[in-house]
Amino acid sequence: MEAIKTMSLHRQPFPQAARILRGSLTTCYARAAGHQEVLYNHQVTHIYQNGASWEVCRKGTATEQFDAVVLTVAIPQILQLQGDVGSLLEEIPRQQLGAVSYSSRYALGHFYKAQAHFDVPWAAKYVSNNPCIPFIDDQKRNLEFPECGPSMVVHISVPFGVKHLEEAKEQVEPIILVKLNKLLPGLPQPDSIKCKKWRYSQRSKKMVLKEIPTESVARPLGRNEVIGLLFRLTIFGAVTYFTIKWMVDAIDPTRKQKMEAQKQAEKLMKQIGVQNVKLSEYEMSIAAHLVDPLTMQITWSDIAGLDEVITELKDTVILPIQKRHLFEGSRLLQPPKGVLLYGPPGCGKTLIAKATAKEAGFRFINLQPSTLTDKWYGESQKLAAAVFSLAIKLQPSIIFIDEIDSFLRSRSSSDHEATAMMKAQFMSLWDGLETDYNCQVIIMGATNRPQDLDSAILRRMPTRFHINQPNVRQREEILKLILDNENVEPTVDFVEIAKETDGFSGSDLRELCRDAALLCVRDFVHNTHANDSLEEDCIRSIQQQDMQRAIQKMRKSKSAGGQSVLMHAAMD
Repeated sequence: MEAIKTMSLHRQPFPQAARILRGSLTTCYARAAGHQEVLYNHQVTHIYQNGASWEVCRKGTATEQFDAVVLTVAIPQILQLQGDVGSLLEEIPRQQLGAVSYSSRYALGHFYKAQAHFDVPWAAKYVSNNPCIPFIDDQKRNLEFPECGPSMVVHISVPFGVKHLEEAKEQVEPIILVKLNKLLPGLPQPDSIKCKKWRYSQRSKKMVLKEIPTESVARPLGRNEVIGLLFRLTIFGAVTYFTIKWMVDAIDPTRKQKMEAQKQAEKLMKQIGVQNVKLSEYEMSIAAHLVDPLTMQITWSDIAGLDEVITELKDTVILPIQKRHLFEGSRLLQPPKGVLLYGPPGCGKTLIAKATAKEAGFRFINLQPSTLTDKWYGESQKLAAAVFSLAIKLQPSIIFIDEIDSFLRSRSSSDHEATAMMKAQFMSLWDGLETDYNCQVIIMGATNRPQDLDSAILRRMPTRFHINQPNVRQREEILKLILDNENVEPTVDFVEIAKETDGFSGSDLRELCRDAALLCVRDFVHNTHANDSLEEDCIRSIQQQDMQRAIQKMRKSKSAGGQSVLMHAAMD
C-alpha cells in the first residue's frame, strides 16, 4: 500500500481535538488558526472508532486518539484505509467509488539563475498532438522578485500518467526531459530541475483493473462491514428463496387441490387419533381419502341374507388380526393380503367392506383410481408407493378399491406406458420381494366383472367371496330389515313378496320398499287436497297392495333396462 502523502496532523489548540488534513488549503487554515504543529509524510494505515473518539494508527508509530478526523484525500486512499472507515461509506455504493480509476500526474520544473534569460514569446503554451506534454507554463518570477530567475513548469498528459502509473519520479524525469528537448530544442541549461509526482491526481477516462493495488483488494474487512455484508446476503437469500417458491407454486396447476388435500388429511388424522406421524407430500394426498371407522353407520346387523359370508369374513380376515398372538408361529393362518368381493351390482359388496372396517376398527383408505393418476411422468408410481407406505404407518388398515376392474384390469400390449408402470409398481409393493409378511395391510376390492381382472391381481387376492343375488329366504330377510322401522300393516306377507321378487338384488328391494312408502305419501297428499276438513294429520301404513304396485313398477323399469342392455350388446 502506497504511503498517503502530504498528510498533516494538527494538534492543540483545537478544543480537545486533533485533525488529519491534506493539501495547501487546509494547511493554511490550520496555521492561520494558530496551530503550529504540522507533520508531513505520515502514512495513516488504520482508523478505528472508539466510543466518541477515534484511534489513528500511523506506520511506524503508536496508536493515537483524536476527537475528530477530517479526511481530504482521494477516494482510492480512503478505500485503502483499514478499520471502521468503511462503515461510513455504506450509504454510497462502494462499487461505484472503487470503479473510479486515477492516473499519476507529473510536473517537471526548470529553475534558472537571476541573470539567465531565454526568449519565449508566450506565457503559457498548449501543445497539440503530443502524447506526453500537453501544456507548458512560463513563470517569469524575476519580474516580481528580481533576486529570482525565470522558471518553466512542464505538465504531462493523462495517458502518459497512466502508462507510468507506479514508476518512481526519478525514472520518469529523464523521459520527460527527452520529450521537452524535442519539443523546445533551444532551451538553455537550467540551474536546477525538480520533478513532482501526484499519485492520485487525475481521473483516467476508462477503468483499468490492473491499476487497482492488490493491497486494497486483499485488505481485511471491518466488523461493521462484515455484519452489513452478512445482513445483505441474508436478505437477498430469503427474497430469492421465497420468490422461487412463489413462482413454482404459481405454475403448479394442482397446488390448490394439494392444499385442500393436506387440510383434509390433517383433519382426518386427528379424527382417527393418529399423532406424531410424519407424512410426505404424496402420503398427504392419499390420506385425504381416509375414512374414520367411528363415523361409519354400517354394522353387521345392517346386512341381511349374507350371514355365511360375514361369518367366514370374520374368521378369515378379522380374527387373525385381532387375535394376532394366537397365530404368530404359523404362516398359513396369517390374514390374507387381498380379499375380493365379486358378484352382480347392488348385492351388498360395498356394505360388507364398510361393515368390516367398522367392526374390526381398522383404518380404512377408500382408494379411488383417479387419485393415482397424474399428468407428470413418474408421479403415478410415487403415489402408488405412498398408498402402501401410508397404510403401513396406519396399520392395521384396509385399502378398499371399489370397481377394481377399472383400475387393475388385464394388462395388454396396448396399455399406456405410465399405466403399465403404475400397475407393476402397485403389484410389486402389494406382494413382491420386499413385502413384509408381518404387515397388517389388507387390500379389499369389489367388482361385478371379475373376468376383467389381471391374473396376477387374482393371484394376490386368494380370499374371494361371491356375493350373488339373494334367494327367497335372503330376500325375505332383506325386506324385513328394510321395513323394520317403518309403519307397515301386520297383514303384509313378506314370504309372498319375496317369491314375487325373483331376480331382484338388495338394492332393488330397497328401491321397491321406497316406492311402496311413496304411494302412502301420495294418497295422503291427494286426500288432503280433496277434503281439507280432515282432522287427522298422519300417513297411513304400508299395505300389501302398495308392495304389489311397487313390484309391478320395478319390473317394468328392470325390463326396460334389460332391453337397453341387449340393444347395446347387439350394437356392439
